[in-house]
Amino acid sequence: MRTLRQLFKADQVYEGGRFLPHRAILVEDGRIVETGEQSLLERKYSHTEAVDWTGKAILPGTVNAHNHSFQSLLRGIAADRPFLEWRDQALYKYTPFLNEEAIYIGALFAFGEMLKYGVTTVSDFFYVHNGGNARDEAVIRAAKDLGIRLVLARTMYDWSGAPASYRETVPDAVKRTRELAVKYQGNPLVTVHPAPHSPHAASPEMIQAGHRLALELDTPFHIHVAEEPFEVEETLAKYGLRTVHYLDKLGVVDERMIGVHLVWLEDSEIRLLGQKRAGLAYCPSSNMFLSDGVTNIPGLLAAGVRVALGTDGACSNNRISVFEEMRMCSLLQKVTRLDGTCINAGQVFHMGTKAGGELLRLPVGEITSGYRADFVSVDLNDLSLSPAPELFNHIVYSLQPTAIKDVVVDGKIVVGDGRLLTVEESSIVRKVNALLGKWG
Repeated sequence: MRTLRQLFKADQVYEGGRFLPHRAILVEDGRIVETGEQSLLERKYSHTEAVDWTGKAILPGTVNAHNHSFQSLLRGIAADRPFLEWRDQALYKYTPFLNEEAIYIGALFAFGEMLKYGVTTVSDFFYVHNGGNARDEAVIRAAKDLGIRLVLARTMYDWSGAPASYRETVPDAVKRTRELAVKYQGNPLVTVHPAPHSPHAASPEMIQAGHRLALELDTPFHIHVAEEPFEVEETLAKYGLRTVHYLDKLGVVDERMIGVHLVWLEDSEIRLLGQKRAGLAYCPSSNMFLSDGVTNIPGLLAAGVRVALGTDGACSNNRISVFEEMRMCSLLQKVTRLDGTCINAGQVFHMGTKAGGELLRLPVGEITSGYRADFVSVDLNDLSLSPAPELFNHIVYSLQPTAIKDVVVDGKIVVGDGRLLTVEESSIVRKVNALLGKWG
């Protein structure tokens, strides 16, 4: 089989925590093999196909650690409503329309938009199974068609108050999640993780089954935790414990746990999460949109919790850009604590790139040899990235989507000059509008 080798050249490349001038990246079969000075690598690999991005800078692709792709179809519905009204009027009301075709179109829509905003890996927390894996496979098919790297966090959900298409018995959830995970083991672009939904929507038996399955598959597991006060009140009423202490009593708080949100925690819970080396997929824009509250990011970081960034679903954000979440994370923490030094650009950039890869156990989020070739180029002449001397701070605090020009996933250019190259953008828009037209 012929080796695919390319040399990507740019004015600047973000490596080792800083931008370096006149650099090049050698990519071979989807993996970064070498980085170095342009002139040296051009001589060393003179017969290699070159991709010349003069006037651009290259930085790692971002990692979206938490999303619900189908929710892009519901963007704008039930905006400006309290959490439970939003859930009932958007998610639950439209769930009956979410057949396999709709799930595929929703994922195509979400992942296509994300790619244009520099997301190269997404963890899709998916729960509309309808008694099988066909709709999960629709999400995977959309990711493959577009060329985005996918972690399918296959949700395990048995709360009787949810729509029937979300619910499974514990044995069925374990069997189907295992089957899907085994099918894609070794696939560099698709990984499957167990995801018991939450203490509210997954029974103790379901949560423990999801954790056991993660141990068996040697993967992380994902779970929503303490997004809203009612969730804490519920575990206190049922079990006499706050949410994290309840999960610890079940034996599932450990380094495999990726807790989503972690808004309503007490100090003892934060300390416990740090001691157990748990992770957080933090979604600041969604937490603001739904008025959930403000997660204590400085406290969690100080305790040793590993933090990555997510967008959540597009009907509770309503943007799906991790660069946007970097900015929102920093600004929200600063204003909440009235402390401009409590978090900085370097920390939030790390959360949106390398920390996301580490949390998902993928070699992504950094431009270094041995990692997968997932990176983006930005136009150094875009107004949002000027003045030139403060480029890194601009990436976090002022970058606009117009600056993002090219996106590479596993060595393949999937966005070029700001346009999707794998699926025609206008066809996605037509599909979305035609689908919602049927819904009335």
